Amino acid sequence: MTEQPARIRGRVSLYAVAFVLLVGAGAALVASAVGFLASTRLLWVSTGLSAAAIGAALLGVLLPRR
Repeated sequence: MTEQPARIRGRVSLYAVAFVLLVGAGAALVASAVGFLASTRLLWVSTGLSAAAIGAALLGVLLPRR
């Protein structure tokens, strides 16, 4: 039997950051809905946090763990 090399996985901390950003995006969306969409500022905040969460998750996959 030959031993398989250990797989290098992504950084778990970046997944945690992505999750926190996604929760923040959801909270901003809910806050905007509670205000009956009186302002689009919270919608833009939610969009930005969602994009940052996607970026953090992608970095978590692409960057090798030390």
